[in-house]
Amino acid sequence: MGTIRLYKRDRIDRVIRLDTNLINEVEGAFTDLTTKQVMMPPIMRIDVPQNNGEVDIKSAYIEGLDSFAVKLSSGFFDNPKRGLPSANGMMILLSAVTGEPLAIFADNGLLTDLRTAAAGAVAARSLSREDSRVAGVIGTGSQARYQIEALMNVRDIQKVYVYGRSIEKADQYKRDIESRFTIPVEVKQTAKEVVQGSDLVITTTPATDPVIHQDWIHPGLHITAMGSDAEHKQELDAKVLEAADLFVCDVVEQSLRLGELRSCANDQVRSSAIELGEITSERKNGRSDPNQITICDLTGTGAQDTAIARYVYQLLDTKEDEGHERS
Repeated sequence: MGTIRLYKRDRIDRVIRLDTNLINEVEGAFTDLTTKQVMMPPIMRIDVPQNNGEVDIKSAYIEGLDSFAVKLSSGFFDNPKRGLPSANGMMILLSAVTGEPLAIFADNGLLTDLRTAAAGAVAARSLSREDSRVAGVIGTGSQARYQIEALMNVRDIQKVYVYGRSIEKADQYKRDIESRFTIPVEVKQTAKEVVQGSDLVITTTPATDPVIHQDWIHPGLHITAMGSDAEHKQELDAKVLEAADLFVCDVVEQSLRLGELRSCANDQVRSSAIELGEITSERKNGRSDPNQITICDLTGTGAQDTAIARYVYQLLDTKEDEGHERS
């Protein structure tokens, strides 16, 4: 057995960027789900209710690749009260030839954050209007920040509206985004104001009751819902899905079990749902009219984890080779 490489978050953070290269890698994973044979078991979840926590295990082998990832990610949503981030976790990259572990990424959830944000950018690039200038964000955690960073790679965003349950956290979000991207951020008092004033909206919450309602939405709006990834979560009222011209998700079966489709009993919405990979592979069309209302429900897939694990492994390997050349 060869040496298993261990990479901690600070080492990973030095080589990976949330840029178009990463977004394209994650888009490729969506396409693979449509065009290739992918062995992707259902998500395994362990709930820790007394500490408002959950642990998910995801994996996927994509035909033709020589390696794949197994990812363990946790979300403990009382952690901010303890001064800790909600998300954590790690990934293991395995050889698809021998099954030997190649690398352990002790990333504290960084790679999950980045691939989730990149997936949001893929959704926006495929479904939002190209002239979208105002982005709305519901939620103020780390993913709310990563989503805007990723979105800036695919749309010319000029303004951000944000709503969060804590005005203090929303104000801090405003300071953080404005200092990093030099675009104005306006804190709204209600989620309704965010939706009504935005060209595209991203929801990044662990909500168990809807945070967006049907009478708020308007022609041309795109919504990317990131937060519902368990049977008890929901960010969109079912009537929002019914009002959409196009409902897209990463995996229909997964959305029915864990995502927004689970709460929608409308058979027409369920039967007309398409997967994002069908659009990125050009087998089906995305937005075809500027007035369409589009929704993308992203519950997260093991294919994305395999894509980013392989990507960062190559980046780290290249940097190590460069280091040897300099030494």
